[in-house]
Amino acid sequence: MSLRDLYAVPDIDPCWTVPQNFDTTFNWEYDDGRKPMMHLYQKGKDMQWNALSRVNWDEELDPENPMELPDEMGALYYTPIWAKMNDKEKINARRHLQAWNISQFLQGEQAALICASKTVQQVPYLDAKFYAATQVMDEARHIEAYQKLLNKFGVAYPMTPPLQTLVDQALRDSRWDMTYLAMQVVIEGLALAAFANIRDTAKNSLAQQVNAFVMEDESRHVAFGRITLKDYYPHLTQAERDEREDFLIEACYHMRDRFDAREAYQALGLPVEECAAAAQECGYMKMYRTALFQRIVPIVRDIGLWSEKVQNAYADMGVLDFAKMDYRTLMAGDQKRAEELDEINRRKRQEYVEGVAALGASGVSEAQ
Repeated sequence: MSLRDLYAVPDIDPCWTVPQNFDTTFNWEYDDGRKPMMHLYQKGKDMQWNALSRVNWDEELDPENPMELPDEMGALYYTPIWAKMNDKEKINARRHLQAWNISQFLQGEQAALICASKTVQQVPYLDAKFYAATQVMDEARHIEAYQKLLNKFGVAYPMTPPLQTLVDQALRDSRWDMTYLAMQVVIEGLALAAFANIRDTAKNSLAQQVNAFVMEDESRHVAFGRITLKDYYPHLTQAERDEREDFLIEACYHMRDRFDAREAYQALGLPVEECAAAAQECGYMKMYRTALFQRIVPIVRDIGLWSEKVQNAYADMGVLDFAKMDYRTLMAGDQKRAEELDEINRRKRQEYVEGVAALGASGVSEAQ
């Protein structure tokens, strides 16, 4: 079944075409590459996984609260709108709002797939082409996993306009580093924090697994952007640096202030503007929008786009202190959590095998 058949928004075009105008660069040096980049490339190869077998798809979503998230995390929980809902309406709202969230993850993964393939063509460094090629495979796997998860919701949403605007800018710009900045730093940096929010707060095992396993890859992708841009940005002119900092600031404000679930509110028959305003004022959502930048700010600092203008913008957003975070520690934590879930799945499979073996030894069929 096509996921498009599950869209709660009518008349969605089957595809989106973004005109491109950039040079494809061949590299004839074939050198050994930068050690940090080649190490990341080797890690990218070693850590490929199969979305069908690594995730335990026998797990189901809760019909009343799919990912088993606390209602307090919802933008509408403290509003009269939520208070007026009956139990059936709340169940439906949870399903739609959670599906909207996962849908944006899915749509963002396809955007990352396209951007990574563009990077393979554009970036002048062969080692970066190598790693970007592993990212293309990663993103295809992420699309597969999120699509399979969304099918269990029974409802899905297209890419929301604020995300589409930023993706459009990333793809249309002919300069390879601007695609990196938009995708590897801003979009994937925000996505990592959003994935972590579900991984660490959802009680549903399937939701935990998909987000944790995707995060393990995405941490490397953001590190990829960090390595490449950190080497490239010292060579920019001041005018070129100013342009990138202006774009970065605008993109961060754009995603913080405009990324809301308007399509879901409309599909649910709720007052869209009232819901959007409530989401902006909700205490939890304010903390959430702040936390989204914990992966972005230390990377921006490391790649050198750290002028007073950028720092002032992050201070205004209340996220400047994230600059003190060690991205490598966060990355190690992402890998550790994924390994813990792998171990849980391994034990479940072992217990199942041992249970079947015990039934066989006792002469009792599993059907009995």
